[in-house]
Amino acid sequence: MIRIKDTLISSELIDEKFACDLDKCKGACCVQGDSGAPLEESEIKVLEDIYPAIRVYLRKEGVKAIEQQGTHIIDRENEPVTPLVEGKECAYAVFENGIARCGIEKAFNDGVISFQKPVSCHLYPVRIKKYRDFISVNYDRWQICDPARKLGKDLNITVFEFTRDALVRRFGKDWYDHLGVAFKQRLKVNNSNK
Repeated sequence: MIRIKDTLISSELIDEKFACDLDKCKGACCVQGDSGAPLEESEIKVLEDIYPAIRVYLRKEGVKAIEQQGTHIIDRENEPVTPLVEGKECAYAVFENGIARCGIEKAFNDGVISFQKPVSCHLYPVRIKKYRDFISVNYDRWQICDPARKLGKDLNITVFEFTRDALVRRFGKDWYDHLGVAFKQRLKVNNSNK
């Protein structure tokens, strides 16, 4: 584990290789699972505010789910998450050529809104969990991401490098730079042990 301020970071972020391969996984992380995407408390109001602007980007099934359930729901762990369409894909997911993508992000890319997407989606495969005294930052190893691990190895990209923009968005550039120092130190140790 690596500690930076009030965060405890799994060393897997700097040890494991990862680079999303949407052509292979088809955006399965937006479709599979037993709950929607985790939301920060501040994102609940944001989703309510942007919904009228992003509604046109969503599938009719997604719109129906949101209008029935709300722009967010509380899951069985009492955490706010995005709603699902009939217990399957995220209500904000759209499909292009068989690949699940984020309707919120499409609106962001078009300059319609200034919110990119929930930070948990941006961070994936990194998952954060808040505790009373610290925040854990972990690598979520899921079988659907096997192609991403292979591509990460082929491209020699670590989880922390792949999720750079999202980690900076969530924790700040200074925090990310500290993690980069830990990465360089770990590389030095690993190379000296060869």
